[in-house]
Amino acid sequence: MSMSTRTRIAGCAALLAMVIFSSQAAEEQMDLYTIQRIRAEERQHSKVMDTLFYLTDVNGPRLTNSPNFFKAADWVVKQMNDLGMNAKTEKWGPFGRSWRVGKYYAAMTEPQYMPLIGFPLAWSASTNGLVTAEAMIAPITTEADMAKYKGKLKGKVVLASAPRELELSTKPLSSRYGEAELTELEKYPEAASGNYSAAYRSRLPVAWQSMTPDEIRAMRKKISAFLAGEEPAAVLSYGYAGDDGTVFGSSAGDRDVKEPIAPPSIVVTPEHYNRIYRLLSHEIPVKLDLEVTAEVLPPQDSVNVIAEIPGGARKEEIVMLGAHLDSWHGGTGATDNGAGSAVMIEAMRLLKTLNLKMDRTVRMALWGGEEEGLLGSKAYVKEHFGDPETMKLTSEHAKLDGYFNVDNGSGRIRGIYLQQNDMCRPIFEQWFTAFKDMDADAITVRDTGGTDHLSFDAVGLPGFQFVQDELEYSTLTHHSNMDVYDHVSENDLKQAATIVAAFVYLTANRPQMLPRKPLPPPKPATKPAADEPNKAKPAPVSGANTQ
Repeated sequence: MSMSTRTRIAGCAALLAMVIFSSQAAEEQMDLYTIQRIRAEERQHSKVMDTLFYLTDVNGPRLTNSPNFFKAADWVVKQMNDLGMNAKTEKWGPFGRSWRVGKYYAAMTEPQYMPLIGFPLAWSASTNGLVTAEAMIAPITTEADMAKYKGKLKGKVVLASAPRELELSTKPLSSRYGEAELTELEKYPEAASGNYSAAYRSRLPVAWQSMTPDEIRAMRKKISAFLAGEEPAAVLSYGYAGDDGTVFGSSAGDRDVKEPIAPPSIVVTPEHYNRIYRLLSHEIPVKLDLEVTAEVLPPQDSVNVIAEIPGGARKEEIVMLGAHLDSWHGGTGATDNGAGSAVMIEAMRLLKTLNLKMDRTVRMALWGGEEEGLLGSKAYVKEHFGDPETMKLTSEHAKLDGYFNVDNGSGRIRGIYLQQNDMCRPIFEQWFTAFKDMDADAITVRDTGGTDHLSFDAVGLPGFQFVQDELEYSTLTHHSNMDVYDHVSENDLKQAATIVAAFVYLTANRPQMLPRKPLPPPKPATKPAADEPNKAKPAPVSGANTQ
């Protein structure tokens, strides 16, 4: 073969490669003009912080099935309908007890006066007015402990766990991903992480560190029933993290109406807990004044909030976006997850206000019961798409294009978790090129847990959670009394709303639906791991009385 012939062949091969590459690159219709319109509308006319104000300052906190939760759901429905969407609340199965706090006061009165920074834990009882009671150390983590303290706790304020040793803070409370961290996140994981990390086990009571999750759950249930039967004046605990007046906490009792209501249960800042514990350890009596009004309301069905923008040529196919509307009650549920809810509402506003034409129907869902185990999204997926326990699928399963979720605080979007759906990588890589100037382009094949995209993934539907900057999420706001409006980053929410709106728009107009992983096998129901934390959702470990 002559040199000129080889040159011509090489040139043709290079040209063919360029044509193939150009053809593949052209497959994704970026529509940068519309993306620019979305960016401009959010930059100039954003409503995301107004929405957050109403979700938090006005209607927060939003404990599932509390009056505030239903008020917030109704408020969202009205806003969506006022914008011209089809919005409603959609019931899902019985949840259990409804509960809310009407009043909280706690103070040490002897040997010195000290008001206690804290709040009552969910599904625990009232004190029936102002009570004065002596504090008592009674660490209870085993059946032997229950036998030891049986008949000795009535009328006492029980400190049921050992104090937490505090260290001076040497790290900033707020952080963003650096380039090295994002690069590491994008690497394929060598092995799946276990359900029960050594760091998590080290925070458990010693007697529990060798137990299985089911054994821990059973022991917690026994201890809760024991304490309810002993009729203490109250049970005092501290959060799994936090100091300097920050209190982390969620629940003490059980929402199940068949279980006894927990005695008055209060979580306080560890500094205050530790002071009381030290005094008692030195045999110095401690008295406390307590008044908690906790209203237990009749059980009723919970709801998800659903809003739609009808599509055009492929209106029977659906693109979904969502976040959870419910929260815990120590703060006002701002970063967990008023922020995600506000982003989704804002993304819908952008699509509707700009009157963007979309082939597929876009459906927003704000979930109830996420904090108690993804209950709202699981019920919705089971009704509309399929049952993960049997993998019996509905006709709607084939019509769900994809689901996008935001629920890692108020940090800006830095990328997306593929949830092992690597077929979507080239699609999202191209879409993220429009947002490199917003510091968003990381794509990781890894799974991330703890939030509602898992309900879709469980039946083989494309479900994605965005990678977000941590900010103060796990250090300060997650399930704490500092989860309030003031700890939300406005510019980050605007960036997130812009990207979510663009991804939804591009998905809705893509000629093909997003690629899917193979269907998973049926997965018979198992109880969730006992509060196993993950990066998105660190879990409380506040002693025997909290769950």
